Amino acid sequence: MKEVTKLMPEYDYLFLGDNARAPYGNRSQQTLITFLEESIDFLFAQGCPLIILACNTASELTVRHLQEKYLRSKNITDKKILGVILPQAEKAAEITKNNSIAVVGTRATINSQTFPNEITKINPAAKVSSQACPLLVPLVEEGWHEKPEARMILKKYLRPLKSSHVDTLVLGCTHFPFMVKDFQRIMGKNVKIVHPGETVAQSLKDYLSRHPEIEKQLTRNKKRLFYTTDDTKRFQEIGSRLLGEKIEKVEHVTL
Repeated sequence: MKEVTKLMPEYDYLFLGDNARAPYGNRSQQTLITFLEESIDFLFAQGCPLIILACNTASELTVRHLQEKYLRSKNITDKKILGVILPQAEKAAEITKNNSIAVVGTRATINSQTFPNEITKINPAAKVSSQACPLLVPLVEEGWHEKPEARMILKKYLRPLKSSHVDTLVLGCTHFPFMVKDFQRIMGKNVKIVHPGETVAQSLKDYLSRHPEIEKQLTRNKKRLFYTTDDTKRFQEIGSRLLGEKIEKVEHVTL
């Protein structure tokens, strides 16, 4: 959301954090489908014409099911559900020079093999290495990502990828950009990093330019609405720190 609102500040945005049941990285596909269906029902009921699953794991394991369930009718042309995997895969396939790409993410993201599959569809010559980094999400959530302990853990995770001489690294988790400077320092200046927020934001802008039927429905009052399924004060504190601006109000919702 930070990168999307920076690029397109004129629109209204509603952010739903399922914090009571997060992180999603170690959940099964069926569990995530149940969670996401509840979220989609809520967001459409709030009048959102465009929903972005701003979670790599959720995008990989549920987006096709959700699109089929909610958008299967040919008469439904005014609503969309988008994931965040394809824009990142396209970016990685585009910018690699030696066709050696690495992906980091949660266990579920890495085990699904979605990133390698999507990248090689676009660039068949690409060789994709993967590394699960399960401890990084709770470190970011707790505000520990700038501590020496977090950097030591990250360095250990990245060691096998660095030795494989990749030239492109996909941060396949929305939490990881908060450690992007450490990723860059450890991997080296010659490795290009695909930042999920920036990449998805630009892809969304391009998408809206190609789909005026969706874009014309978006309201332009610069409103920001925040909902959480867990503690509102904790969401407000952590959200404000990560977003880089004060979140004035957070509402609790039960899905």
